[in-house]
Amino acid sequence: MFTYIKDYKLEPVLGRGWLEMGNYPPPAFYFQVKFPDFGFHADSSFQEVSGIGHEMQTDTVSEGGGIDSVYHLPKGIKYQNLVLKRGIVPKSSKLIKWCKSVTEGTFPIVTRALEVSLLNARGMPIRSWTFDNAYPVKWQVGDFNSTKNEVAIETIELCYSSFVREE
Repeated sequence: MFTYIKDYKLEPVLGRGWLEMGNYPPPAFYFQVKFPDFGFHADSSFQEVSGIGHEMQTDTVSEGGGIDSVYHLPKGIKYQNLVLKRGIVPKSSKLIKWCKSVTEGTFPIVTRALEVSLLNARGMPIRSWTFDNAYPVKWQVGDFNSTKNEVAIETIELCYSSFVREE
């Protein structure tokens, strides 16, 4: 018997148990989002997560005005905004109450930690990213269209000060 992941026959090549050890590229569809301050409940179920990443910003400096001696000097790390998408939830949602208070100008802004995890077939985390000092910078409801049969989607965009990938 073969185990298929995206049409690859893995077990005959790599041997039994390889998939259970987590030595394969994990699928991106099985994940969870946790806000420790809110507790673990259905309020943190999302359809899509994007924006996990950072890049080194640089300044370009030419040496002595010449055009052939250009240096790129490191300036700092820039983090992408984390974008969470899900079906619209009731207004009693702790996450929505927090987003509303921040995006409507309540000061001081309360930041929160959150964790995004990829899960294995047994529902256990195999990769996790922990985000520090996150707060919402955008909350948006998707378009309504009477010709489509889709779930109404809300998008929450968060900025954060740093993240750590945990194995």
